[in-house]
Amino acid sequence: MKNITRLLSISLATVVLSATACGSNDGPDNVELGSSGDFAILAKSGISVTGASLIVGDVGLSPAAADDITGFGLTAPATTFTTSALVTGKVWSADYTAPTPAKLTAAVSAMETAYTDAAGRTSPDHTELGAGNIDGMTLSAGLYKWGTGVSIPTSVTLEGGSNDVFIFQIAQNLTVGNGARVKLSGGVKAENVYWQVAGQATIGTTADFSGIILCKTLITLNTGAKMTGRALAQTAVTLNATALTKP
Repeated sequence: MKNITRLLSISLATVVLSATACGSNDGPDNVELGSSGDFAILAKSGISVTGASLIVGDVGLSPAAADDITGFGLTAPATTFTTSALVTGKVWSADYTAPTPAKLTAAVSAMETAYTDAAGRTSPDHTELGAGNIDGMTLSAGLYKWGTGVSIPTSVTLEGGSNDVFIFQIAQNLTVGNGARVKLSGGVKAENVYWQVAGQATIGTTADFSGIILCKTLITLNTGAKMTGRALAQTAVTLNATALTKP
């Protein structure tokens, strides 16, 4: 009987440890997006699109007005929101009917707070990796910091579990090459990957990108690029025949 009891105790302990491991995450805590996370694209000064693009999620602009949302063929008249054949969700602008202005002011504030949070994380796991060129690397969850720009000419792999968090602090530009890929391996989710970019973020033609871009300036997705994540820019977002899906 004592042996049976001991075996049961060991089995129970194993189950508890396994459950804890499954629910845990490696890397830093997530960046809280607040209401900015409701949007696939959120910008302050303008959002433009050319070509046959598709945005899966909502689009928001504030404090600039709807005249600075170009190329979408927005429906009229505008009330609290408009729609577009290029957007599966709704399109929101600061000059639309209440409560939209307040909704967008809160979302932009949340975006700025999220940027500050991501940029302000301390004790990075890796600094100046690859002198800013992370091409061909396989990276595990953690906090990465560069005092330069970061380039991905062909590919980078982010490897981990479904709860693992990656934060990339980039002091200058993020440049993703034409045809390049950000690969997620082992269950990593795009919503747990944060690219904090103090300069511009440029996604090259036909590139396949994953993660949330928190950008201080301009985000550009070039022809044929695909992105699973969010484009949250403190100036503008420009898309040219691209597909962006909010995870």
